[in-house]
Amino acid sequence: MGKFARSWALMKASANILRQDKELMLFPLLAGFASLLVIATFAWPVWTLFAHHQADFEGQRQHVSPLFMLVSFLFYFVQYGVVIFFNVALASAALIRLDGGNPTLGDGIRTAMGKLPNIIGYALIAATVGMILRALQERLGFVGRIVAGFLGFGWTVATFLVVPVLAAQDVGPVDAVKRSTSLLKQTWGENLIGNAGIGVAGGILTFCLIFASGVLFFAAAATHSVALMVIVGVVAVIALMALSLFQTAMHGVYSAALYRFAEEGDPGQGFDRALLESAFRPKN
Repeated sequence: MGKFARSWALMKASANILRQDKELMLFPLLAGFASLLVIATFAWPVWTLFAHHQADFEGQRQHVSPLFMLVSFLFYFVQYGVVIFFNVALASAALIRLDGGNPTLGDGIRTAMGKLPNIIGYALIAATVGMILRALQERLGFVGRIVAGFLGFGWTVATFLVVPVLAAQDVGPVDAVKRSTSLLKQTWGENLIGNAGIGVAGGILTFCLIFASGVLFFAAAATHSVALMVIVGVVAVIALMALSLFQTAMHGVYSAALYRFAEEGDPGQGFDRALLESAFRPKN
């Protein structure tokens, strides 16, 4: 319980940073718009090839079209690239704030543009890992899902700090993964608990918001007012999107603070050093 209490305090510190720099939430917003654009671009070819792929399985032929695999990989690669780009921009802006500066949207974008080759390289690695995990799930059935789940969790853990490493250091994608793994080995896993704490808190808030929206929607339906039902629905969707953006931005700030403390011994402005000292400690 003490670990989760500390993680909750770290989450509140991240939220305070966002209240000072609300523009940090623009990075996940832009990532969302860019992701929708990528999905729209790939939707038709992926859907067409997927239909053929399904037909192959219905015909009991365990052969996957190379073209289908290529398009799927390209989709993974572009989607990962977009998300990683804006996450690096967010982390770089958060690091500026932790250093006592006042970051802007342009500061983060410029930093990410300067790291573009490394971001593309890491997106290529992440897309490859994603395709391998997906192949395991499809080819090995239930066992494959279990194996892919464990491997996916391990990959998520090992790469937890890759984004702030890419934002702060001029290193390639492979070295960024190695550095993230090295920092992880020095911890007791508080970064994972903190990440889970943010996720759990966000999940609770999301549930409460959905529940309240449902109550209001049925109350509006009881009045037989279509306009009121539409208003409640639109407000609920906007609120859920805003909550998602806030949670994503908090995660970016949190990982930046953890990285800064791991590298420099100081989490920066807005974070209690004692909390981070309990997060990073040498293993015996």
